[in-house]
Amino acid sequence: MDRDNSKVWTAMSLVAGLGAAALTRRLLDRSWKVAAGKNPPENPADPDVSFGEAVLWAAITGAAVALARMLAQRRAASYYARTTGQLPPGLRKGDEE
Repeated sequence: MDRDNSKVWTAMSLVAGLGAAALTRRLLDRSWKVAAGKNPPENPADPDVSFGEAVLWAAITGAAVALARMLAQRRAASYYARTTGQLPPGLRKGDEE
């Protein structure tokens, strides 16, 4: 049964993280358009994108997506704990990864 819980948690964590990342990216794209008056860089490595713009976009998206994924995964862990009565595999005290 613990193996099934591990699979459930893996799926929950993955879906939460990917969903949060996708939603955050869409919000950042819209915010950039409003703030900068143009689309965000599609590929910051493109030489046609200024270095400053590439660094700013990479920093903003990296930090925001990582934060959103962490928050979503924490909420998923909280939901998992409420429904199963225990922390997800890998978060339990004494679990080794």
